[in-house]
Amino acid sequence: MTPMLWGAGVLVALLFLLGIGTPIAFALGFVSIAALILADGWGSLSILGETFFGGLASFGLVSIPMFILMGAAVASSPAGKDLYEALDRWLNRVPGGLVLSNLGACSIFAALSGSSPATCAAIGKMGIPEMTKRGYPNETAAGSIAAGGTLGILIPPSITMIVYGIATETSIGRLFLAGLLPGALLTALFMAWTIFDCRRRGIGLNALGRRFSFRERFAALPRVLPFLGIIAAILFVLYGGIATPSEAAGVGALFCLIFVAVIYRLWRLSLYNSLFRDTLKESVMIMMIIGASELFSFALSSLFITQTIAEWIAGLDVNAWVLMAIINVFLLFAGFFLPPVAVILMTAPILLPIIIQAGFDPYWFAVVLTINMEIGLITPPVGLNLYVINGIAPNITLGEILRGSLPYVGCMVAAIVLLCLMPGIALWLPNLVMGTAL
Repeated sequence: MTPMLWGAGVLVALLFLLGIGTPIAFALGFVSIAALILADGWGSLSILGETFFGGLASFGLVSIPMFILMGAAVASSPAGKDLYEALDRWLNRVPGGLVLSNLGACSIFAALSGSSPATCAAIGKMGIPEMTKRGYPNETAAGSIAAGGTLGILIPPSITMIVYGIATETSIGRLFLAGLLPGALLTALFMAWTIFDCRRRGIGLNALGRRFSFRERFAALPRVLPFLGIIAAILFVLYGGIATPSEAAGVGALFCLIFVAVIYRLWRLSLYNSLFRDTLKESVMIMMIIGASELFSFALSSLFITQTIAEWIAGLDVNAWVLMAIINVFLLFAGFFLPPVAVILMTAPILLPIIIQAGFDPYWFAVVLTINMEIGLITPPVGLNLYVINGIAPNITLGEILRGSLPYVGCMVAAIVLLCLMPGIALWLPNLVMGTAL
């Protein structure tokens, strides 16, 4: 069999297993083992264990459970509610101000958690009932939270950026900086569309008469500022070269736990059982996907599938931007079926040499790839955020959630176009702080 036929067989088998509900890590592992046995015989099993655990033998992976713990600590406490209320008091005079408050809360919570599903769940539990109670349509309430939750994988500290950095051996600190301005840009595009749409449809205008004094507005900030201080401190020690991502994540998680205990007087250890259990479950899931993806990459390479695809793409006699458009379509398609971590681990090592050869910056490409993954989080058939929202608001149908989130897909496409026209949006800040990458 030729490498392309092997590749087609592997893809069909993988999509079949995912389609019948097999967990991603097990689907990747089973397809990898089966392909290697069929190609090289049972002797290939002797190196599978070493390959699997070799994918996990990176100290940088320690930062992933620490950032998950940091987000879980905030999500399990009233911190998310305080953040939401503080933004609502400052933005209530703007058309659609409650939606803007939710989007702003999503962007800040995303920076604390680094996880899109966690952001959706934490802000959605508070924001969706409040918006529907004040007369916002179901699709606006649910769609805005689903879209705002996607910011969790772009705004630093981002788990997917850490995974990309490990998979491509690029600087995680520089990746975080590269995602900062695009994350702010995407949040601004989301808010601009929300203001336009709410003003056009007359949504949420009844809240404009409600006024908060400056005393009321500032009164909501003291409980929020310590957590914002953690974000600022993490970014400072990372970009200043004071600490590694793992060290910064560990200290950040510790201080989040301390602040939650002190500020909200949550002292009973039993309260933290579910927190640590959820952190462990999500961390193990991600680690299993990382190990299985390493096995999958090894199988693709052993069957010369990776090299053949790379040669085919590199051999296309097309303009570099046409090549980038093809890659974007491929990433969008992959994001429809697989979560961001799996897509990055499977595609980044293949695509990185190609985009560098075409003259594109790997840190800029990381941002473009991440926004493509964000689109996949709110589009069927997988659309993880859609199901998270449906789980916390079962009275809102998937169709309503999808209709509400689709306009924000347009915002993401616009952000990708702007990044292509002005790469400096992603590269200016890391080059300023850390110097030009070699």
